[in-house]
Amino acid sequence: MFLDESGFMLQPVVRRTWAPRGHTPVEKSWDRHDRLSPVAALSVSPRRRRLRVFFRVHPHNVCWKEVVSFLRALHRHLGRCILVLDRWSVHRKAVRVLRQKHPRWFDAEWLPPYAPELNPVEQVWNHSKYSDLANFLPKDVAHLRGELRRSIRKQRGRQPLLRSFFEFAGLGL
Repeated sequence: MFLDESGFMLQPVVRRTWAPRGHTPVEKSWDRHDRLSPVAALSVSPRRRRLRVFFRVHPHNVCWKEVVSFLRALHRHLGRCILVLDRWSVHRKAVRVLRQKHPRWFDAEWLPPYAPELNPVEQVWNHSKYSDLANFLPKDVAHLRGELRRSIRKQRGRQPLLRSFFEFAGLGL
């Protein structure tokens, strides 16, 4: 199971768009810097090779306590697993805390430093930011949360898309 976090702001990710000739599209956006911090895990079932996305959205920056809570919920749902994460200090502390209390819940494997291209969860974020939510102007944080949740849920049911995230990372299934 791969784990990662990201950040989504009220300000849109501006991408190219179509408009009638001579009518440049103008988007008025927030000057506020409110944000959401989702955490997600991408799991592979060992027998059927089925891919699943699990996520939570937080209204503040994710700290080790949120990662521990998320991993506890995943353990209740999945049981023992192999966890693959980057070397962010929040991840290291969460793994340390959980190993002290529950040493048999999971095995942790660490990605090399500065290698986000090896984590398929990064592609979940890229797909949401640059495809589903490109040029999206939320009314407020609640609207952004709803659309972000819709985007990730939409990815859940698309096995070919999730498989492409692993292919992009150079990981065979």
